[in-house]
Amino acid sequence: MSNVDRDTTLVPLLAPKEYVNSAEALSETYTQAAAQRYTRWLATHHYENFHVVTFLLPKRLHQDFYNVYAFCRWADDLGDEIGDRAESLRLLSWWRQELEAMYQGRVLHPVFVALEGTVQRYNLPEQLFSDLISAFQQDQTVTRYRNWNELFGYCRYSANPVGRLVLRLCGYADEERDRMSDSTCTALQLANFWQDVTVDFKKDRVYLPLDLLAKHGYSVEELAARQFNAAFQGVMREAVEVARGLFHDGMPLAKTVDRRLAFDLELFSRGGMRVLDKIERQDYNVLARRPAISKFERLQMLAASLWDAL
Repeated sequence: MSNVDRDTTLVPLLAPKEYVNSAEALSETYTQAAAQRYTRWLATHHYENFHVVTFLLPKRLHQDFYNVYAFCRWADDLGDEIGDRAESLRLLSWWRQELEAMYQGRVLHPVFVALEGTVQRYNLPEQLFSDLISAFQQDQTVTRYRNWNELFGYCRYSANPVGRLVLRLCGYADEERDRMSDSTCTALQLANFWQDVTVDFKKDRVYLPLDLLAKHGYSVEELAARQFNAAFQGVMREAVEVARGLFHDGMPLAKTVDRRLAFDLELFSRGGMRVLDKIERQDYNVLARRPAISKFERLQMLAASLWDAL
């Protein structure tokens, strides 16, 4: 067995939370092959996994998408899965140091061993990755947003960099496409927030703007008690329309890119808008039941997006 094969076989396949608690994993030296196997595994086996690549995405891009996804997954888990805010902040600071080291030509962690080549091939800006880390750091210290501007400012770090990274992997780096991508990514982030109002509140996070709650006469205390009433309906109705407007603003992007990327864009947008539709159909009561998309609905969206792509 060659050294590369042996290293690839022995790489610890651990989710981030388990990985940072493994002295063996943290001290291991990784070959390129081993690192790529790890990011591919993480992208296809993580419990929160979505389809990072689809069958229409060119095969030459698959590993690059896995590498970028792995970076995002690690940053997300260091922020949300550790269970201690101080420790999450420490680990996110360490993750930023690892990112900076990669851009200086020093890589140790398997995610960065794999990601380094992707960054170099596509000239990916360090700032996009750094912004994502900033968002997860912000989640440890900011749990309320006074208005839409503050919430959009958060999405600018938490969601928009992902879309811009995807565009650059596919060969696009211009202001207008970035603008439409930002609208789509912010809309997806908002749809996720509105879907998970009660889930986020368990983490003491309220993403509904406080001035929106006040406008409709609804309080955080009522949210804590899961009180569904006309005031909350009004809050969610307006919140859903804001997200829907952003989806519509970003829709033209799909017509300006390769049809295989357009397929993915359509699929994600359809999924986000389906969540908004389901919230509307249950009279905006996300406090009693989390709106979820069934497997059959996912197949419907896949078929519709494929039809549009072809």
